[in-house]
Amino acid sequence: MTLLSSRARATAGTAPAAGAGGSPKPGRGRRRSWAWTAAAPLFLVVGLAFGLPALAMADGAFTVGDTYGLGNVTRSVEGAYRTALLGSVELSALTAAAGTLFGLLLAQAVVTSRSRALREAVLTASGVLANFGGVPLAFAFVATLGNAGVLTTRLGLDAHGWSLYGFWGLALTYLYFLVPLMVLTVAPALDGLRVQWREAARDCGASTWQYWRHIGVPVLLPTLLGGFVLLFGSAFAAYATAAAMVGSSVPLVTLQIADALSGNVLVGQENVALALSLDMVVVAALVMAVHLPLQRRSTRWLA
Repeated sequence: MTLLSSRARATAGTAPAAGAGGSPKPGRGRRRSWAWTAAAPLFLVVGLAFGLPALAMADGAFTVGDTYGLGNVTRSVEGAYRTALLGSVELSALTAAAGTLFGLLLAQAVVTSRSRALREAVLTASGVLANFGGVPLAFAFVATLGNAGVLTTRLGLDAHGWSLYGFWGLALTYLYFLVPLMVLTVAPALDGLRVQWREAARDCGASTWQYWRHIGVPVLLPTLLGGFVLLFGSAFAAYATAAAMVGSSVPLVTLQIADALSGNVLVGQENVALALSLDMVVVAALVMAVHLPLQRRSTRWLA
């Protein structure tokens, strides 16, 4: 009798818990369905802002005359268009690597600084400069390092073969907004490096180099790689700065798209421009496919 009573009390005590954690309540599925409907405006905006242009771009890229075909896509990876695509990849990879290195060094200096005012000033300035681009940025560099720029005339840089209107000048200009972007990306990860890890490594006899080689760099590696692909995507999609500063002297895919759409060189190349845009979407999708898993992995150390 006592055993039956105990089982009855146990059953009575566990029944609500099973309903809360084991079998779902009747109204939970309904609440989940309403939760999905709350995101409907977001899906609508994404569909209108990104879905329709993407469909129009794909339709134009695969349209050859009155039918569909791969002629425009094939032309987008041949000749001058292929050179422009490779030039964009080269410029983006170079500036992303340099921006990752300089951004990491600057962020480390800021994080380890004891001045809170310096830290806030650098992070705030990075937030502003990371979004500073386009024609104003090009004008600022032309006024500073152009043929008649302030530093060019005072330091005599033109006598040493310096030219802002080339590949390296454009790379230097891109670093102006890529380095602050990397500072914003890597600073939280540097804050996640716990002091106890460095103290434990020092107690075990590890040097500073061994600490960064075996602890610091492996922990920061997902963030560094994620920052690299983020910088690569930003440089790859940049247009206004290059158009205002170098024109067509540096082959870039964004400039080729603008020329094809406006009929600057050849008339009737609009669908080739859409095919070039489709190539850029494919590259951006590959960048995001690498960036998102790395970002999720790096956030584990920030928890």
